[in-house]
Amino acid sequence: MFRNLLIADSGKGHVEEMVRMLRDIPAVRQARLNLLHVVSEQAGENYTEHSQQAAGIVAEAVQRLGLNPAEVNTIIRQGDTKQTVLKVADELDADLIVMGSRGLGRLQSILSNSASQYVFQLSTRPMLLVRDDLYVRHINRVMVAVDGTGVGDDALKLACELVRDIPGGSLTGIHISRQDITPSRGGKSPADEVLERAVQRARALGVELKTIHATGDIGRGVCQAAEDHKADLLVIASQDRRPLVARSLVDIDRLLGSSVSDFIRVHAPAPVLLVREPEGRR
Repeated sequence: MFRNLLIADSGKGHVEEMVRMLRDIPAVRQARLNLLHVVSEQAGENYTEHSQQAAGIVAEAVQRLGLNPAEVNTIIRQGDTKQTVLKVADELDADLIVMGSRGLGRLQSILSNSASQYVFQLSTRPMLLVRDDLYVRHINRVMVAVDGTGVGDDALKLACELVRDIPGGSLTGIHISRQDITPSRGGKSPADEVLERAVQRARALGVELKTIHATGDIGRGVCQAAEDHKADLLVIASQDRRPLVARSLVDIDRLLGSSVSDFIRVHAPAPVLLVREPEGRR
């Protein structure tokens, strides 16, 4: 399923540990690993020195991961980290971007110029965000947010492909309704129908999907369900609006507003794999 993984590694946090866990999954094991380290654009005349330091950081990361250096594409670039990650992901046609995060809230992320928040907000490619404050576990219990949309189906498909070949792996679908809706004459509510379609779709992909339905705040409900079921990985889809005028600007009104995906980014009890709607489908 995955051909190119872009790992944006700063040498800190749990990204490398997450990569080791991913490589235990058959669907990821054969993927090409691209390890990116960005030298600050402020390095200026000291770029050579900083580049040499970056090469050392990357080499140490490859060694810690237990990889053959000849099988890893190491990339060192100078520039703004957040924009460079997006640019390199496009150049490589990356299937998945893996980045670490300090788990900052919306306003903190904006004020600290968070690279991971920027990429999370703007990337159209699947992105796996690994917060520094989380304990990374082997991926066995995967939870996917089910919403019945096209991009939601993309997230479900990706989750199924990840879980399908994991020995003892399980997949749980969580659907949150903002309020209870009276069932139709057939005795099924809209939530029942969404979950039934998800079960059928997962079964067609070779996975038995367990389902949960709850009502209330979507972001809080998804995070609570992931906590209750001890999910090792949370897969979510997002149709959040991104800036149309300038992709170099973060969509601040969404970040400070009611973005479900951003709430989950900050509060989820497990690493979050975000799937966004492809630009061509919008």
